[in-house]
Amino acid sequence: MDAATAYIARRTAGWKRDERCSWGVCEPTSGRMLGEVELVNLDLPMGTANLTCWALPEARGRGMSSAAVGAVVRFAFGGLGLYRVGYQWAVGNHASGRLAARCGFVVEGRERSAWVVEGRRTDVMICGRLATDG
Repeated sequence: MDAATAYIARRTAGWKRDERCSWGVCEPTSGRMLGEVELVNLDLPMGTANLTCWALPEARGRGMSSAAVGAVVRFAFGGLGLYRVGYQWAVGNHASGRLAARCGFVVEGRERSAWVVEGRRTDVMICGRLATDG
């Protein structure tokens, strides 16, 4: 199995097991994949999930991620009936912080030295969005 086929198989299995939901974010005219948005750690009985996303460098700064994250959050609340979606980013990743703010996530705290980024311990910002948020 090649890497792309294995990647798609993992994403499909996550949907089937109600563990994660993932969407490829693609160029509308060519279908070329530019990024991905996922709901991970999906807990349907508790009504919670965490959001993760990435975008290729050439796709950044065009509003693509904001639009995709907004659509996924609407699906999380309306389609899945979730109550809370969390999002985290490494301190210093200003683009992720701006994305969180644009998409209505509220900073809830900071986890000290939680991740290793480029070989160095880094604090992580914790934020969330509730179905009842405006």
